Formats: sequence, C-alpha cells, structure tokens
Amino acid sequence: MARPVVGVIGNAHMVENRFSAQLVGERNMRAVADVAGALPLMFAGSPEITDVGALLDVVDGILLTGARANVHPSRFNTEPHPAHEPYDPERDCVALALCEACVERGIPIFGICRGFQEMNVAFGGSLHPEIRELPGRMNHRMPRLPTGEIHPDPQVVFADRHDVSLVPNGTFARLFGRDTIRVNSLHGQGILEPGSRVVIEGIAEDGTAEAIRIAEAPSFALGVQWHAEYDPHCNPVNRALFEAFGQALKTRAKVAA
Repeated sequence: MARPVVGVIGNAHMVENRFSAQLVGERNMRAVADVAGALPLMFAGSPEITDVGALLDVVDGILLTGARANVHPSRFNTEPHPAHEPYDPERDCVALALCEACVERGIPIFGICRGFQEMNVAFGGSLHPEIRELPGRMNHRMPRLPTGEIHPDPQVVFADRHDVSLVPNGTFARLFGRDTIRVNSLHGQGILEPGSRVVIEGIAEDGTAEAIRIAEAPSFALGVQWHAEYDPHCNPVNRALFEAFGQALKTRAKVAA
C-alpha cells in the first residue's frame, strides 16, 4: 500500500551569500517518514513556484515547519522593525494561504513553531515579535553561552525547558493522556491575540500559548509552539503528535483514492 504524501514547506536560504535556495531541516523529513509513516515531499515557500491548489491536489497533508525568519508584521497590522528580522514574506504568502485552504478542503495540517504562528495569523490573529518582553514572560529563545553565541550542544538547545498546561479533556489532553506536558523552547515571536477560529489548548507556565487547534476543522489542524520534530522517535509527547498526524494522513489518502 502506498504511503500518504506530506508536503513540507521550504524556507528561503542563501548559500554562500550568493545562491538562492529552499531549505528544509532533515529532522522534519525524518519525523514525517519514520513516525507519521508518510512520504515527505518538500515544496518551495514561494508563490512564484508553488501553486497552492495544484499542491493540495497531490498531497495528503501539509507540515508547516519552524524557521529562522519571523512572520512579517504587516500580516497582522504591525510595523516591521530591523531588530525582528529576518523575514520571509514569500513563505508568508504560501503558508497563510495553505492554512485556510487545508482547513476548507479537510486536508490535515500540522504547524510547528513558525508554522504554529502562521496558523494563528491566517485566521486573523496577531503575534508579538519578542514574547519575552511582555510582563511576566520568560525567555523562550534557545539557550546561549555567556558570550552570546548559541549553545553548541543540540541536546542542551532542544532540552525540555518548561511545562505546558493543557485544557482538560481537550484534543491535546486526550491525545497525550494527561493535562500537563514538558516541552522545549526555541522561539522569540509568539501569539499575542488568537485568531477567530484559533482555540488555545496549551499554555506555558508564564501564560504563553503553546498548543492550538482550528475550531470546526474537518481534519487534523493542530499547531504547537515547541519543536516537536526534534525527538519524536523517543519523546512520547512528540511521537503521539506525529502518529496522530500520520493517522489523519492515512484517512485522507483513503478518501482521496
């Protein structure tokens, strides 16, 4: 039996500061292949290359990955600032359209970190460019050395750093079989105001939104602020997410067959 196909969004990247490229982290691909049981298919986060309708005709689901770039503030009526760069407006164009189209067509969509933020913006929500600047919030960015450089050890960078409280008997609580989980944290931007169909089901210790679902979506439409792709092979929380995504993909593939 053929495996379902998952479109994995690419990010704008410059190779040697000369060559334009589209980049996808390999852990995203491996999580889709090994845990969700699907075939990952990278597509360009550029509207000049990727036609959303044509893409959704050939995939069974979409993974919106994390990325270095922030969602451009013009997408939620805020002025951009050099301190919050880089931006990837072409990915914004593709990803926001995909969020709406997937939900409308009942195609499973899973948003991680930036993808989580894109889902919120697509349904009318707003973001704060530096969530740590809000009163009472912790620093959600990745750990750094005293010199300011990013910590060189990935196990330190992606280590679980804070708890997330889940809505009792909500989608995530049922999925994990508990009301509290512990997750990693590698983001600066975060949800300020949720979109009209965005239901927040997970909140960090400092009040930061960490897990969302899209209300009345006919299929899997979940987003998480943490990097679930890092360790789903061994982390039961992240494994449960990708397995549930995989099951939704299989259901979609049967319907589309």
